Amino acid sequence: MALTFDSNMTDAMLRRLAGRQVRSYANYSVVDELQRTHTPATFFLAGKWVEAYPQLTRRLAADPDFELASHSWAHEGFHAPCYGLGTIARADMAADVERSFQVLARYTDRPTRYFRFPGGCYDQAALDAIAPTGCTAVEYDDVSGDAFGHNPKRIADDTVAQARPGSIVVLHITEANAPATAKALPQIITRLRAGGYQLVTLSALLGR
Repeated sequence: MALTFDSNMTDAMLRRLAGRQVRSYANYSVVDELQRTHTPATFFLAGKWVEAYPQLTRRLAADPDFELASHSWAHEGFHAPCYGLGTIARADMAADVERSFQVLARYTDRPTRYFRFPGGCYDQAALDAIAPTGCTAVEYDDVSGDAFGHNPKRIADDTVAQARPGSIVVLHITEANAPATAKALPQIITRLRAGGYQLVTLSALLGR
């Protein structure tokens, strides 16, 4: 099964960051724990997050246990409603996705062409709109509940309870919006491995 991590970044989040209303949207402790436990992972990074945190992006790109994928450029909804996100025009969807891959290419010589819709919100029209980019849209079946969650045990319990062979888990590295992820992660990794699951990158899971 694969642990995947989303990094969200909207214009509103950038304003909160600039105004020091939040400390950070980058959770270094999550990366520390993954590296300490030699746990492979796939990171779906929003382009605006990458530009806000280039140093951490380089750290992720340099680790052979990690792979980078796209979470769009502007992190707007590709289908409405979508958790309060703005909505991107259908005509702009392919360009947004392609721009995010161009940003990632500055940091890694082994980028994937995986893409995850912001908020997991999409429809057939959105899939058709991004088809010219040649990306592979990847969602998830194991929702950790770490987004805006504050109880590490509950996050770990929910993640482990939903786990199945071949599962794709969604977690986050946006610290201010997912403050308990780093505390839940050691439990998640330990319990999944104890349950016989091998944790791999998305590419390994999909056999690519």
